[in-house]
Amino acid sequence: MSTFDTIIRGGRVATAGAVVQCDIGIRDGRIAALADSLEGAANVIDAEGRTVTPGGVDGHCHIDQPNEEGWVCADDFFSGTRSALAGGTTTVMPFAQQFRGRSLRAAVDEYRTRAEGNALVDYAVHMILSDPSEQVLGQELPALIRDGYTSFKIYMTYDDLKLNDRQILDVLALARREAAMVMVHAENADCITWLTDRLEEAGKIAPMYHATSRPGPVEREATHRAITLSELLDVPILLVHVSAREAVDEIQRARSRGLKIFAETCPQYLFLTEDDLDKPGFEGAKCICSPPPRDKANQQVIWDGLRGGTFDVLSSDHAPTRFDDDKGKKVRGTDSSFRWVPNGVPGLETRMPLLFSEGVGKGVIDLERFVALTATNQAKIYGIYPQKGTIAVGSDADIVIWDDERETTITNDILHHDVDYTPYEGMKIKGWPAITLSRGDVVWADGEVRADRGRGAFIPCALSTAATPLGRPVAKI
Repeated sequence: MSTFDTIIRGGRVATAGAVVQCDIGIRDGRIAALADSLEGAANVIDAEGRTVTPGGVDGHCHIDQPNEEGWVCADDFFSGTRSALAGGTTTVMPFAQQFRGRSLRAAVDEYRTRAEGNALVDYAVHMILSDPSEQVLGQELPALIRDGYTSFKIYMTYDDLKLNDRQILDVLALARREAAMVMVHAENADCITWLTDRLEEAGKIAPMYHATSRPGPVEREATHRAITLSELLDVPILLVHVSAREAVDEIQRARSRGLKIFAETCPQYLFLTEDDLDKPGFEGAKCICSPPPRDKANQQVIWDGLRGGTFDVLSSDHAPTRFDDDKGKKVRGTDSSFRWVPNGVPGLETRMPLLFSEGVGKGVIDLERFVALTATNQAKIYGIYPQKGTIAVGSDADIVIWDDERETTITNDILHHDVDYTPYEGMKIKGWPAITLSRGDVVWADGEVRADRGRGAFIPCALSTAATPLGRPVAKI
């Protein structure tokens, strides 16, 4: 009788804390042993000369998300998680969106039905809170937190999603009481609307003007305000998709004062610039996302933040809408204003290979930092660690074996999402997942998906220790 179901032999195994040469023994979907040499397995995977990391945790992605604006999310849970595992991500955390005037509980239940029977890898679910009514804050949200939905996103922009400062304070007060993690999209809605109106009046409606309508100071002001509200109630928050040097400055300043502020950035702010929105015709719409990519100098600020610790996580913010589709980027036609173009870029599959190649491969960050950014910190912040996000005895056997030397030119043809483009078309990178395991099952190998539809399981999140207040003095109420 075999001691293990699978042994991964001889790899360079990286966690957020160390890199060691060892074997990994897997039994019943979990890591059962780590040792210099293991024997006794029905299946042995040779990882000699290769890097082995935890499967990625993408804590910010949009999959099969409904909307009321006429466009369609291109990826459902099948295609979205297929794309994830091909890029080394074994846990996805998309969003159940509440629409105003509707039940948050109903939104979560309906979203779960979209995932069940379709996901190829495991998933947890964040909530998008757009209507913090007395019913929602008093009953629905506390009950959902206890049911394993311990994180939710709020917006400071978009007319159908944004909360005012009083509503944000109500939400933060609940998060403090329930030890939930609040994710904040920080952009000043009134500034954006004012600038957009002025640009349209001047006939400046092309995709390139999306970046003009959302300059760095717009992100800085909202970031400062979100931090201030967080400080007022001593509530940790996570600022998502940080793009601008001005916002980075605010985060660093807050941390220097001892505030518990977490920060996320995304590949689009490392590899795209505002020039990508200024392509011929309507092509720039492919890169419209909010906040928008900035200039090359700003790009370096984001890289410095990854290396220096300003950013805790790198997420994809995968937002899949097709380009050549009247229910995608062209939902209002190619002559419409940038205002109406669905926001977001695809990136679930490319997130980890891009950072592995251009971050680790070029010596910008080390392997331990790569693991922290793409897996461990996300799992810790969202309450699924150590089940996910690490290679340790007792953890789920979610593991990526990298082909460190593989040279790849990214084209949409090689990707596994259901989007008709990638913003990284033509980029040459080095390193790609050779084998991906999810709970001990090989789900990706030899360039083929080997997972059955529906094998992915829902992962309830524990209350996050990251969401615990510091115990600082707060406003007396």
